[in-house]
Amino acid sequence: MVATAAASAFFPVTSSSTSSAKASMMLSGGSDNLDARGIKPKSASSGGLQVKANAHAAPKINGTKVTTQTGNAKDEDSSHSPPPRTFINQLPDWGMLLAAITTIFLAAEKQWTNLDWKPRRPDMLVDPFGLGRIVHDGFIFRQNFGIRSYEIGADRTASIETLMNHLQETALNHVRSAGLLGDGFGATPEMSRRNLIWVVTRMQVLVDCYPSWGDIVEVDTWVGPSGKNGMRRDWLVRDFKTGQTLTRATSVWVMMNKKTRKLSKIPEEVRGEIEPYFIEHAAILEEDSRKLPKLDDSNADYICRGLTPRWSDLDVNQHVNNVKYIGWILQSAPISILESHELAGMTLEYRRECGRDCMLQSLAAVSVDCEGNSPEGGVECAHLLRLEGGAEIVRGRTEWRPKRTHNFRSMGQMTQIPAETT
Repeated sequence: MVATAAASAFFPVTSSSTSSAKASMMLSGGSDNLDARGIKPKSASSGGLQVKANAHAAPKINGTKVTTQTGNAKDEDSSHSPPPRTFINQLPDWGMLLAAITTIFLAAEKQWTNLDWKPRRPDMLVDPFGLGRIVHDGFIFRQNFGIRSYEIGADRTASIETLMNHLQETALNHVRSAGLLGDGFGATPEMSRRNLIWVVTRMQVLVDCYPSWGDIVEVDTWVGPSGKNGMRRDWLVRDFKTGQTLTRATSVWVMMNKKTRKLSKIPEEVRGEIEPYFIEHAAILEEDSRKLPKLDDSNADYICRGLTPRWSDLDVNQHVNNVKYIGWILQSAPISILESHELAGMTLEYRRECGRDCMLQSLAAVSVDCEGNSPEGGVECAHLLRLEGGAEIVRGRTEWRPKRTHNFRSMGQMTQIPAETT
C-alpha cells in the first residue's frame, strides 16, 4: 500500500472521467450523427420504415423511465479534456511522498524495537534503581540495588562503604515511603517542628559474602524500640537471584537537637508518629557485648594523622556522614591485612559528631584472635577515631577473615526476615 502511494506520487494517473468519455465515443461511433437524444436516426435511403419518435414521451428501458442526455456532447467532451502537460503539473505529489517515507520509517522503528531490544537476561527485567516498596503489611521496606563498576574495589567486589550507603539509603526511603519525611534528613514532621534529628550511636555489621559487579542485592529494613529513648533499625541484605544472605546489620539511633547539638528524649508527639511502624522482634544480630578497648599512643600499632573532612563529606545536618567514618577507620589498618584478608564484621560506637573544621587521627591495634570468635586464620583489630585534641569520635572493632580464592556463595546462610506482627 505504501509502495502504491509512492508510485502514484511520481506517475500521475489519467482522470477516470476522461477515459469514460473516450470509451463512450468509441462505442457510439462518434457524436456527429446523433440527434438531441443521442439516438442515431435511420437514413431515408436505407429503404426501411421510418418511425416518428414522440418528442414528449420519455424513453423506457425495461419499464423504467430514464432521462435523456441533452446539450452538445462535443462541448462536454472538450470540457473534460486534461490540461496541457507542463513541467509544473508533472512534478510528484510531495505530500504523498513524505507520508510514504514516514510510514516506512515508523514501521522499521517498531520492528527494531520489538526484535532487537528485548532483554537477553531475565535479571534485566528487574529495575534495580527503583525507590523500593513497603512489604509485610507495612512494617518492612524493601529496595533493590545494582552493583555498579565504580562501587567495587581491588578485589572486584563491592566495598564496605558501598554496602553501608545502601543501608543508609533504604533507611531514608523507608521514612519517605511511610509518609513520615519532614524537612530534615530522615526527620518526621513533629521532629522538624522541634529541630530534632536522628543520630546513630551504635552500629554492628556482619558480612557473609560480598556482591560483585553487576549483581543485584535486595535490602530489607525495619525498625523497633530500643530502650526508652532510642530506636533500633535492622537490615537484611540478600542476593536477588538466589536469596542468599549477604549482610546483616543492626543499629541504635537517638535524637539530638539540631541547634543545641545535645541529645534529647523522644517527645510523645514523635513517639506517636513512629511507634505504629515498630516491630516487636529481637535484633537480627546478637549484640556483641564485649567492651571496646580504648586506644592511645602507647598501645596503638598504627596511627594515621592529618585527616580532615571535605565539603562533600558533610550531610544536610552539617556534620560528617557516619559512612565516612568507616573509611577513616580503615585507613589505619595495615596494608598486609587489606591484601590478605577481607572485612567480615565490625562494631562501631559513635561518641561525638565531627564538623568540617575538625582535624582527626585514626588509631589501630592488631591482634590475632585468641578467643576463637573469628574464622581460622582471622585477625581482629581495635580502632579509635579521635580529634587531634584527644576527644573520641568513634570506637570500633573489626574482624577479618582470609580472602577466598573463589567467591563461594554456597557458604552463606539463609536468614529469615521477622515474622509479621498481629
